Amino acid sequence: MGYQAEFKVWRGDATGGDFVDYRVDVEEGEVVLDIMHRLQATQAGDMAVRWNCKAGKCGSCSAEVNGRPRLMCMTRMSTFGEDETITVAPIRTFPVIRDLVTDVDFNYQKAREVPALAPPEDLAPGEYRMAQVDVDRPQEFRKCIECFLCQNVCHVVRDHEENKEAFAGPRYLMRIAELDMHPLDVRNRKEDAQEEHGLGYCNITKCCTEVCPEHIKITDNALIPMKERVVDRKYDPLVWLGKKIFKRQELEGRGATGARSLDHPGPDNGSALPADEIEHIEQRGGAQA
Repeated sequence: MGYQAEFKVWRGDATGGDFVDYRVDVEEGEVVLDIMHRLQATQAGDMAVRWNCKAGKCGSCSAEVNGRPRLMCMTRMSTFGEDETITVAPIRTFPVIRDLVTDVDFNYQKAREVPALAPPEDLAPGEYRMAQVDVDRPQEFRKCIECFLCQNVCHVVRDHEENKEAFAGPRYLMRIAELDMHPLDVRNRKEDAQEEHGLGYCNITKCCTEVCPEHIKITDNALIPMKERVVDRKYDPLVWLGKKIFKRQELEGRGATGARSLDHPGPDNGSALPADEIEHIEQRGGAQA
């Protein structure tokens, strides 16, 4: 059975705006996006709303409903009381274009900054082979519909505009983690994540996971493991030893007369550490990371 609900919808543009009160009919089974369409049809024909599929798969209709980032097409009116006033506002982290429509270009810029898959140079297209476990491991990350609710709710950029240049946000750190898990990707994603995309800014509050409409465990399955791999790589004793060996070799100079070298026997060191063993140390360090 239908009823009438009180709505407060933010109206305005980049120069400013405010909430406008509406009283509107609600029918059984409807979602918030249905109500926005009814308002457009009956009371606010010029209200701007971004939407597309109305099936929770395009990520277009992101908004903040009663202060919580949600997809309007997946937020059922039955979750609210009939006497409850419902507020609908644009997602706060990004600049308003008009009414409920925001400029999410920040996210597309960050997407372009993430290098694509980098397979080995000696591996031709058509020769890629992966174990099923490597396919399954990052599979949930591919469910992302790019609604940018995780980007919106992350306080690193939500409350600190100055961090936007250095911080990619949970959506694209998740993408980097996915590529780092790929067995055929040879790029150093751990260094990229920490140095280029601001992984260290994330303090794992899990707010991104809480608002994800696809229920992706962004924090537990992408961000925390990525942080662990970054730390493992940075402080791995085998990697540290390998770097010390090569640094010492560089300082002493290759082939210097009477120099004590690790890959060339000298009168003082008795036996050498072969170059292939040094390479093996580096490889073991990379595998652990």
